[in-house]
Amino acid sequence: MNRIILLLVLISFNFCFAQTEIQNKTLCHYAVELTRQNVVYDASYFAIDYPNGDVPSDKGVCTDVIVRAYRMGIDLQKEVHEDMKMNFGK
Repeated sequence: MNRIILLLVLISFNFCFAQTEIQNKTLCHYAVELTRQNVVYDASYFAIDYPNGDVPSDKGVCTDVIVRAYRMGIDLQKEVHEDMKMNFGK
C-alpha cells in the first residue's frame, strides 16, 4: 500500500515538471527501489547541505523519498527553494 501511495504522489509531481516518458519510468522505478531500503521514520530536524543536501540515508519521512527519487535529474530541494525565494511575497 505504501508503494501505491508513493507512486501516486510521484505521478502528481510529474505534472509540475516537464519530463519524457523515459524519465517518468526511471523516476517510478527509482522510487520503488527506494521503498525497499530500510528507512526509519524520523521527523527530527537535520541540517543539510544546499544544494543536493539529504538526511542520513537510513532516516527520513515521506517527502525525503520523493526528493531522493527526483535526484535522478532534478534537485527538488533546490527547485522549491528557488521558487519560494522568487515568489515568497505572493
